[in-house]
Parts: sequence; structure tokens; C-alpha cells
Amino acid sequence: MNALVYYLSFPILFLISRLPFPLFYLFSDGVCFLLYRVLGYRKAVVRSNLKLAFPELKEKEYQQIERKFYRHLCDLFLEIIKSMGMGKKEMLKRFKVKNIEVLTQFESENRSAFIMCGHYASWEWMMSLGYHMNHLGYGIYRPIKNPYFDRLIKSIRSRHDAFMIPQKTAAEVIRLREKKNQRGVYGFASDQSPRPSAKSYWRTFMGVEVPVFTGAERLARELNIPIVFGNINRVKRGYYELEFKLLSGQPKKTKENEITDIYTNWLEEQIKKDPTQYFWTHKRFKHARLK
Repeated sequence: MNALVYYLSFPILFLISRLPFPLFYLFSDGVCFLLYRVLGYRKAVVRSNLKLAFPELKEKEYQQIERKFYRHLCDLFLEIIKSMGMGKKEMLKRFKVKNIEVLTQFESENRSAFIMCGHYASWEWMMSLGYHMNHLGYGIYRPIKNPYFDRLIKSIRSRHDAFMIPQKTAAEVIRLREKKNQRGVYGFASDQSPRPSAKSYWRTFMGVEVPVFTGAERLARELNIPIVFGNINRVKRGYYELEFKLLSGQPKKTKENEITDIYTNWLEEQIKKDPTQYFWTHKRFKHARLK
């Protein structure tokens, strides 16, 4: 069944990837109308998240954010498909990096680096960072259940010089590569909602107390791998800009949870500046301690 779904879908995905950008975004508008107006895809989750994060807003303001968010959501996922038909020149034109030296400064020191970012703007097109640096770039990801689509996504990302490491084996793989003196740049989307445990780190995120992801920090402190924050912003439709901020050059010298706290604060600033670019369809607060 997985193979049938893939082979029936692939010709459609291929055609989408070859659409000229004006037609591509017109198609995205159509998909948005279907998801938002007709199917109401995860609208209850989006509204619940927004009310927790921005309890002071009025009904009209929630609706405005939702409309713009769903348009961005459709663009975002279709842009993954579009990547399949984009060359280096087009990608560099549409995804610009302002200060790559904040990241690449560690290459001369023969050190790896971690990038921490949220599910904000176009984290997918950040996979094109391989065009800007000498180190190989790796994204830590959760594999897709359908193995055919999983291979397709990995193929699309590797087309733009990015490689994937499954989340479950990431720590083991990175430790082994460091032991072999194989340096790389590893991207962590660190705003997941982990299942609570006795060792969970709880803190507020957007004013709500939740367990937060600390895996990137713990591994960085163990191996003393520098961490930078990837601040991505949508400049206009189909165009993004990435600015790096150094989070820690010597993680071993930081206090426990210090890196996670700084990262979370910076991510909150990003979201508050323009909440329409954040990924609200996930249950960000499903383990929250609500008053």
C-alpha cells in the first residue's frame, strides 16, 4: 500500500515542483482555501494554541493570525516539494544568509557546530546551508512512516547539500563522528513537546509551563560543541532570510539549562514579532501545567 500511494502521488508532486513560481503560489492559495475554509484542518488545535500563547487577543485578531498562518503553512509544505525542482542559483536567491561567519568561524578551529531553531518561517530551506560552508550539514529529523516518502524527502534535502540523521540515533551518530574527528554542522528544531518524565526540565514557553527539549544542550555540553541560534524570517512570499546568533562557544562552561533558557527566550521573541510564521498545528502545550 505504501508503494502504491507513493507511485500514484509522485507524478503530481513532480508537476508541482516544476510549476513557475506565480502559478505555484496560486496553487498554494487553492490548497489553503481547501484546508482552512473547507476542511478546517486542525483549526481547533491552532485556536487552542493561540489562546494559550496570546490570551489577551480578541476574536478578530485570532482570525487574522489564523488566515495568514494557514497561507504560510501551505506555502511551507509545498515549498518542500518545490525544492525538488529548484537549482542552487534559485535557492540562493530565495533563501539568503546574512552572517554565515557566525557559524563557519568554528571550521578553522576544526570544531563541529549545532544550530538550534524553532519550527518558524522556512526551517526546511535552511537545509541549503551546505552551499555556504565547508562542513557537511545534517538535519536531525523524525522519519516518515511511509519509507518511500521518507526516501524522497531525504533525496530532496540532499539535493541541496543536506543530509539527515534520525532523531533516535542522533546522539550516538554525533558522538561516533566526533570520536573519528569527522566534523559537521547539525540542525536541531528544538521546540518539540517531549513527554514528561521525572528528569524533565519544566519552564514557561509563551507564558505556559511545559516540559522543554534539552537534548541539543545536553549533547553540546558533553562534547563541547558550539551552538548558534538560527533566526529565520520571511521577507516576502517565497523569500527568506537567516541570521545567526551565537548562543555559546563553550557549552561546557555553561550552567545546566542555561542554553535551553536563552534559546527559548529568543524563540519567544521571534514568535511574538510575527506569530503567523510559527507552526501552530502541532499540540505545543499538550503536556502543559495549566492553572
